[in-house]
Amino acid sequence: MNMARLAVFSPVDSTARVDVVVRRLADAIAVGLLADGEQLPSEAELAGRLGVSTVTLREALTALRRQGMVETRRGRGGGSFVRLPAGLDPLARLRAFAADELRDFGDHYAAIAGTAARLAAERSLPSDVAPLWRTLDEMDAVAAAPEAAGSAEACARLRRLDGRFHIEVAAASQSARLTQEEIRLQADIGPLLWLPHEGLSGHDETAAQHRAIAGAVERGDGEQARAVAERHVLDATRHLIELRLRLRE
Repeated sequence: MNMARLAVFSPVDSTARVDVVVRRLADAIAVGLLADGEQLPSEAELAGRLGVSTVTLREALTALRRQGMVETRRGRGGGSFVRLPAGLDPLARLRAFAADELRDFGDHYAAIAGTAARLAAERSLPSDVAPLWRTLDEMDAVAAAPEAAGSAEACARLRRLDGRFHIEVAAASQSARLTQEEIRLQADIGPLLWLPHEGLSGHDETAAQHRAIAGAVERGDGEQARAVAERHVLDATRHLIELRLRLRE
């Protein structure tokens, strides 16, 4: 199990309520760390991993079923399975935010991403860095495909891969809390940050920043990794605010 998935299944706060468990699992489903159709561990095992009672876990799974994110099957081969619900239109989500709220989101995210990148450069092993390059190569392959231009499917794949890259950087920091916060932010604002690049606009600039982050992490240059990661998020936020201001209320 990779570091990002370990963070998903690490114990929640000992005083956690049901909604904290729901949020942890819902975010992991939203960003693709828990795949559509994947079977979750048994209730006893999952409750043990998360450090909560089985009663709390059952209530959380009930809430996720109501949201259409978990399906429970009875009988032989049964259990709880992940379901990926249809997402809300990102533009509709964007309209719900004022420009100053987006700027505040961006400031918070830049601080998290920058710290995660710095620690990844200082702490990661080669086995932690390899997934970063694999994800970036996959993004380049998707963007370069002849059918990619203007393809909604290609944009959706790139959006998921972009989120995966940032989560992998956070996981390389060896901090479960930072990884969990990155997952939460990806679920909240990740799809929005990609909006200005729909239709592959700006992919080259984004790819260059991604590779600069990965390169700094690989070299162990913490300050460069932090600076590039912060700039990457702040640039994306600026583009998003510009898009928001162009939208009609």
